[in-house]
Amino acid sequence: MTTIVGLKAVDGVVLASDRRASKGFFIASKTTQKIMRVDDSLAIAVAGLLSDAVYLVNVVRAERKLIALRRGYPLSVAESSKLISNLFYSGLRSYIPYYAELIVAGVDDEGPHVFSSDMSGSMVAEEFVSSGSGSPVAYGVLESLYSPGLRLEEARAIAVKAVEAAMQRDPGSGNGVDVLAIPVRGG
Repeated sequence: MTTIVGLKAVDGVVLASDRRASKGFFIASKTTQKIMRVDDSLAIAVAGLLSDAVYLVNVVRAERKLIALRRGYPLSVAESSKLISNLFYSGLRSYIPYYAELIVAGVDDEGPHVFSSDMSGSMVAEEFVSSGSGSPVAYGVLESLYSPGLRLEEARAIAVKAVEAAMQRDPGSGNGVDVLAIPVRGG
């Protein structure tokens, strides 16, 4: 149970999350980090089973480095998203699924990108997205405030409002908001 959101701006991307980790109706942690930086240009927000999500993020970190070393230049955000999609699909087809949903956000030479994934391996490019138990409330805020052409600081404020609104109505979300913004290089 959680709330994570991702937004694309003209000059970067924003990820936001609450800090609560729950076990049923028990609040297991009030300081959980649900946004994980992969490197300077890519980050992932996680919902679902934290151990599965952390494993996937660690594999992506390692694979991105290895592929960049082999070919001499880094993976694009879309290529990184495809890597995650393949990991999810492989787990599902092996009957050992990863119980997580991820929002992948980053910038590359083509600009800012936000992708959402589910445990089946589906990966969809989005302008804005939310996941987790608080996402229905967060989507209400995102749909009412988001518009194409937002600047990074405007997107940051909307992301915070979306997570804060979800924390007001969703018992699985709470204990503050973490935000990560990644600006377009040179921006």
